[in-house]
Amino acid sequence: MAFTPSFAQQSQSQIRSGFKSQNLIKQSFEDMGSSEKVVAVIMVGGPTKGTRFRPLSFAIPKPLIPLAGQPMVHHPISACKRIPNLAQIYLIGFYDEREFALYVSSISNELKLPVRYLKEDKPHGSAGGLYYFRDIIMEDSPSHIFLLNCDVCCSFPLASMLEAHIKYGGMGTMLVIKVSAELASEFGELVADPTTNELLHYTEKPETFVSDLINCGVYIFTPDIFSAIQDVSTNREGRANLRRVSSFEALQYATRISLKCSELYLAQYRHTSPHLLSSGDGTRSATIVGDVYIHPSAKVHPSAKIGPNASISANVRVGAGARLINCIILDDVEIKENAVVINSIVGWKSSIGRWSRAQASSAEGDYNKKLGITILGEAVTVEDEVVVVNSIVLPNKTLNVSVQEEIIL
Repeated sequence: MAFTPSFAQQSQSQIRSGFKSQNLIKQSFEDMGSSEKVVAVIMVGGPTKGTRFRPLSFAIPKPLIPLAGQPMVHHPISACKRIPNLAQIYLIGFYDEREFALYVSSISNELKLPVRYLKEDKPHGSAGGLYYFRDIIMEDSPSHIFLLNCDVCCSFPLASMLEAHIKYGGMGTMLVIKVSAELASEFGELVADPTTNELLHYTEKPETFVSDLINCGVYIFTPDIFSAIQDVSTNREGRANLRRVSSFEALQYATRISLKCSELYLAQYRHTSPHLLSSGDGTRSATIVGDVYIHPSAKVHPSAKIGPNASISANVRVGAGARLINCIILDDVEIKENAVVINSIVGWKSSIGRWSRAQASSAEGDYNKKLGITILGEAVTVEDEVVVVNSIVLPNKTLNVSVQEEIIL
């Protein structure tokens, strides 16, 4: 079941004006009324999803894989926390409840906000999952419902999006962004009438170019959405005809590429959580270039050089002379002396030997096509003086020879 809105944007001048002033936003929410509640629903998928994150998603659910030092799902949850009058956050997926129990308890205590995991009996899709739990979602009688996909990375201008939605007064608003023609085909593309902004066409991941305006996978709806979805089920039309749906343009790039997501979240920390970013000049601590997150328990040699866009997790050891660029290093990894990691993700408990390299030619490629990224699964050992380029290595492997453009099973 898919969402197909029948009306699109606000005027281009409204869209391109960006975020409204905080005073205007505050006034809009006052007009909405403090008694009106908002809930957020984040779709987290299940074990049959997350194929682009393999082999890392073999070990833990994809939404819990760290990006910029925090689980992937933590970033949209933190963004939801800033929504006025937010009453509850629901995570919907078909993972076993036990896989999310610890995280849900922890994040609820951290944010002082109820976060609840709802397990589907089977994959229902975004619309189906929302409708399946409609009675629970409506327990707080919310006036508005946010719906987000957990693997979308963007600026999450949710408060401004809500303000624009209230001003428009329709059933829903979707977050959109303009991207290059090359990238657009990887997402749902929208075509709108340039005069009326009515949505004329929507297609999911088309084979040929349709539009440079894409759906970011972030929506806000009124409870009327449930009637629209029910009509689909009753009439078996296959798609919801969502009348009076507007759009709101994000000011920051939205992506599902893991290293690019980590880069964007690290950049956002400058404004939202500057205390999470590391610094150092190579005297008493490692040289830090650009945006870098280093967990307090990690041990990094002062002669190492880290960044830009590097994330180092708990209990990692980085040896003398090591160089880390645009990478994610997960818990309990050892990067030995003079090793280099570029455009790569190194899985838990792995080891990169002395003078070895784990690298990729670009961070923008699709690693399922063996291009653009190197990923080492859990407990992979790269021995001394071995080079791994644009390759995927499954867990518990030992590499004693160099590889390029390979999937090591």
